[in-house]
Amino acid sequence: MPAAPWPDQRALRAALHPIDAPPHGPAWNLDELSDLMPAVRERIDAAVLVALVPRDDELRVLLTRRTETLTHHAGQVSFPGGRVDAEDRDPLHTALREAWEEVAIAAEALEPLGYLDPYDTITGFRVLPLVAWLRDDYRAVPNPDEVADAFEVSLQPLLRGLRIEQQSAEYAGRVRHYWEYREGPHRIWGATAAMLVNLARRLGTPIA
Repeated sequence: MPAAPWPDQRALRAALHPIDAPPHGPAWNLDELSDLMPAVRERIDAAVLVALVPRDDELRVLLTRRTETLTHHAGQVSFPGGRVDAEDRDPLHTALREAWEEVAIAAEALEPLGYLDPYDTITGFRVLPLVAWLRDDYRAVPNPDEVADAFEVSLQPLLRGLRIEQQSAEYAGRVRHYWEYREGPHRIWGATAAMLVNLARRLGTPIA
């Protein structure tokens, strides 16, 4: 039987930080933020779920579109996730809790695989993305208070270095760069696209 056209769980685990050793170093995107956030400012810890869904001929990822009424990143495409609460044991617990609260995906439907590198946002969050395998028979039920829609996009083009572009815009006195990934009608950009680039790079895709 031919191999599946997407990385399996073993390849993903090998490319990620282990579940029992979340990375604590600096975020990998600090160059874009160095003059926007004072070095002494404390970041707010957060975690997101990068849920990968294996289909017959492609690997897909679950995304959400946030409601327009949220304080941060309203209306944007994002991963399920949010800030670490005091009762959360670790980033794994945060990501799984948020996935349940936002799209009603239970932990039993997920197989955690590891972490991507930390990512800092302009809004002051230090985000740790948890990558997990999601059963293909899952059913997402968006929480209307936070999520306007939940959908999947294929990662196959991204894993081949396709449909991902670095865009630029002037912000706070200089040109900034950000990633944008387009798949079908969906425009994935900013932090979400950057985390997907981090995933692709860790799997060996040469995205400059």
